Amino acid sequence: MTYRGRFAPSPTGPLHFGSLVTALGSWLCTRHAGGQWLVRVEDIDPPREVAGSAEQILSMLAACGLQADKEPLFQSRRIDAYDAAFERLRDTGNLFPCWCSRRVLEASGGIHRDGHCLVAADAQRPPAWRLRVPDIEVNFPDAQQGVQRENLRLSVGDFVIRRAEGFYSYQLACVVDDAFQGITEVVRGTDLLDSTARQIWLQRCLGLPTPRYRHLPLVLDEQGRKLSKSTRALPLDATDPLPALRRALAFLQQPLPPLAHDVENLLAAALERFSPALLSHCSGHCTD
Repeated sequence: MTYRGRFAPSPTGPLHFGSLVTALGSWLCTRHAGGQWLVRVEDIDPPREVAGSAEQILSMLAACGLQADKEPLFQSRRIDAYDAAFERLRDTGNLFPCWCSRRVLEASGGIHRDGHCLVAADAQRPPAWRLRVPDIEVNFPDAQQGVQRENLRLSVGDFVIRRAEGFYSYQLACVVDDAFQGITEVVRGTDLLDSTARQIWLQRCLGLPTPRYRHLPLVLDEQGRKLSKSTRALPLDATDPLPALRRALAFLQQPLPPLAHDVENLLAAALERFSPALLSHCSGHCTD
């Protein structure tokens, strides 16, 4: 199977340096393997989206020379596929409706277990739909973090597939689209490492293939916090992307190419020197 990697940003603000590190890491791994690199815009959570940010992110990726091999996939245009996966899960008895509030779940640490709602059905409001999670340990090798083991019942319990507002969860959309796009390796940040076992279980329930995973360390700010849009990380400068690309290569522990005067030459030189093994030396650190 042809190697396929992807970068899947959420349009909740402009691209920042932490996201650039992830995009560049994924792009380098894919190009090094001679594969296809795809971009997916995860725009299925309207309340969190910032108008115009999807276009800003795609424009910044282009300015950084990170060109996808196909047109971007927008999840907001894939609702029919999520509907079909939802129906398949419901038909096989993997889903159940749930009206439990956060207060109801406080006694169990906010975790829902054992595959049935704890309160009476309420015809006056729509339910969330949860995936039944058995007492099972999911194991998977991570190319960056080593072997991972997680008992889903203990750690997350029955998790939401469709929210009461009708929005599909990140977990479902991600799994359906990774399979649809034929992704063979997912390179992303460690903030999503705890989603992986849930996604693998969903893949099994839906009969979908499981890609390989590599979770890169997060870029931290001066206070040791993850750089993110929610902490107002500064956006990148599309008119001068070279400094940010060099910093991203340094973060990924890759040899810095000789001085390059344009993005194309910098990326070509970086790819020529790229070593996936060096990614294992990468660790989160503060950035200015």
